[in-house]
Amino acid sequence: MSKIKVNDGTEIYYKDWGRGQPIVFSHGWPLSADDWDSQMMFFLNHGYRVIAHDRRGHGRSSQTSDGHDMDHYADDLAALTTHLDLKDAIHVGHSTGGGEVAHYIARHGESRVAKAVLISAVPPLMVKTPDNPGGLPKEVFDDFQAQVATNRAQFYWDVPAGPFYGYNRPGAKASQGVIQNWWRQGMMGGAKAHYDGVVAFSQTDFTEDLKKISVPTLVMHGDDDQIVPYANSGPLSAKLVKGAVLKTYEGFPHGMPTTNADQINADLLEFIKS
Repeated sequence: MSKIKVNDGTEIYYKDWGRGQPIVFSHGWPLSADDWDSQMMFFLNHGYRVIAHDRRGHGRSSQTSDGHDMDHYADDLAALTTHLDLKDAIHVGHSTGGGEVAHYIARHGESRVAKAVLISAVPPLMVKTPDNPGGLPKEVFDDFQAQVATNRAQFYWDVPAGPFYGYNRPGAKASQGVIQNWWRQGMMGGAKAHYDGVVAFSQTDFTEDLKKISVPTLVMHGDDDQIVPYANSGPLSAKLVKGAVLKTYEGFPHGMPTTNADQINADLLEFIKS
């Protein structure tokens, strides 16, 4: 397996396929690089070099006990792009991965970055605060942590079987394979990393990060996202990133890169080629 060792000794697993302009994919919580299978195969077949890593504590990367915060996530991504000497890269982040992409660009600059895409992403800020009244109450995320600490196996079934892919909506046709694959990815990772990661994705304020992004940016969000509610995320991020384009998907769920891969891939390709 391909891995790099970062400054604190953590090993980060990654996939690196093909040649051409690189597209780097950052996955959501609590998943792995495997969540990008549909996108990686699509863009590989369109002549791109596709790269995806398992965030620290997730998938096949080291199950470290600490470092599960956005600074470390961004630094690990920077270490990978430096190791692979990526240039003119397109960075695509889903959910927590969207926060990782925004923080990486703000923290490490745009010298290696051509474009950015935030899909169903957690920025600007998920948790409710006096300055962010549209956010979700902290108790929601406290419950996430409690479930991870005490009931992870069942929780990691209930999330994809319900709100993540919109399978709890009337008339929805749930894919057992998709649910099981989400569960598999989640259970590969470390409970401690996932527990701490809840704070990282919910309490990090990405407002200033978004303001620092100047590369062409596409914000993609479904208006039926039950994990990262649309109104307090996609539109606000698009306003904060100078020149960003917001693409709203009527009725699409949080996990739309999987459930609606054909549409998402086509729109990604159009943006990348533009």
